[in-house]
Amino acid sequence: MLAKMFSDDDCSIFLSLAGALVPGGLRLVIRDLVDRGFLSAIVTTGANVVHDILEALGFRHYVGSFRADDARLREERLGRIGDIYVEMRAYTALERWLRRVVRDIPSDERSRTSGARLLKELGSRLGDEGSIVATAARRGVPIICPGLVDSVAGFQLWSLSAELGLRLDPFGDLSELMDLVLDAERVGLIILGGGMPKHFLMFATTFRDGADYAIQITMDRPEPGGLSGAPLEEAISWGKIRPGADVVTVICDATIAFPLIVAAALERAGPRRRKAD
Repeated sequence: MLAKMFSDDDCSIFLSLAGALVPGGLRLVIRDLVDRGFLSAIVTTGANVVHDILEALGFRHYVGSFRADDARLREERLGRIGDIYVEMRAYTALERWLRRVVRDIPSDERSRTSGARLLKELGSRLGDEGSIVATAARRGVPIICPGLVDSVAGFQLWSLSAELGLRLDPFGDLSELMDLVLDAERVGLIILGGGMPKHFLMFATTFRDGADYAIQITMDRPEPGGLSGAPLEEAISWGKIRPGADVVTVICDATIAFPLIVAAALERAGPRRRKAD
């Protein structure tokens, strides 16, 4: 399925990322898809943006344990994401860096800006070639983060907003996504996990009578009735997926399945590159 999307030059491919997949090890996989021209846009949680920027600022994520003593980790100024640790000092450095970057943005621009435009500004100031945010800025691939305020960076930006006059326009993000979706000849969706990114991306496709391809990798199940575990076939009734579209759901940990699926798809489809915008 993914090879079919990659081989279709008239297919605009959109990637949605739930949870914290950058700490989970998918950073370079996603970055390479952006750099090689496979993705038209990314829709993601604030967590993935934050953790990508932390890596770009020189901090790292460390393998830990699900059975850690969390009180001790707190004393040692370590935050735990499942079995991954991150130093709390990284977030202090992030706030200082955000202050410098936002202050450099002209006041008339920061008084009303979309999250996608802000993330492009942030990415243009990162020198890490392994960064998703930096590569997306360079390649002209929008990162749409509908829940940006629901992240460490979101709260930090809120704390700076009164001082620096920063105002985020959520409709600007929606406009950037809708322009790409409506202009596409065909639309392919790669959905890792569920949550807000999945819904935000899939609902956008209702304005063009649904997506043509979709692959979903999730550990959630449909029985509770939530969107995260909803099968892609259910989306046909909402107009998010076209009847007869090529869809597949993979029940697996995305950090295991996605790199394997991407490697196999690239082997079958061959390289595809677009000029940077």
